[in-house]
Amino acid sequence: MNSNSSSPKKILVLGATSGIAEATCRIWASQGASLFLVARNAEKLAAVASDLRTRGAAFVETAVADLDATEQHPALLAHAVNALQGLDVAYLAHGVLGEQPAAEQDFNVAAHILHTNLMAPVSLVTWLANFFVQRKNGVIAVISSVAGDRGRKSNYVYGSSKDREGVTVLTIKPGPTKTAMTAGMKGSEKFADVNAVAKSIVAAIDKRVDNLYVPFQWQPIMFVIRHIPERVFKKLNL
Repeated sequence: MNSNSSSPKKILVLGATSGIAEATCRIWASQGASLFLVARNAEKLAAVASDLRTRGAAFVETAVADLDATEQHPALLAHAVNALQGLDVAYLAHGVLGEQPAAEQDFNVAAHILHTNLMAPVSLVTWLANFFVQRKNGVIAVISSVAGDRGRKSNYVYGSSKDREGVTVLTIKPGPTKTAMTAGMKGSEKFADVNAVAKSIVAAIDKRVDNLYVPFQWQPIMFVIRHIPERVFKKLNL
């Protein structure tokens, strides 16, 4: 990657229609970046791509794909690299929150959540890590969650599947953020502003930090939670 962090980048965005990813891409578009966007919903993907072109992106290409289909990853990622004529940043925003009560009752539901949030990202990151290692350059940024720092009994499937498996550079750990996915949650009016979260993510990628808690207040909060004794933690209704 060019040492000038403000220079236009070639960026692959996996899960490009998620609220946080879209907000991040708007910033990159305004910087004149070249973007390759991947998402499952063709209509939403086309709308995001059109918006980013009007915001100043130098190049926008898209691919409709179900990222759960890990066998398709090598061809998809190679296509993205070819379309961008290189790659500076791979940004993984692919994942599902899942239904915790259903996952507790049905192994197949739990397995699907774990495949989407763990196995699929590991497949993507493995290919991307090898690509960047060969070139001795690049950034892999993966949206995880503060929930991955310590599993909570109210949402252990999501927490365990968002761990740092296979991530080699930047793990992004956002707290609750105002997006379409969280709109119906209790207390969502107090969640972090998605545009502020996106700004922090872009800055962290530019600085090549290893971990990002966003908003920053989550770092001391999770430090305390990680150090609660296990027998006390299990009794907490978190």
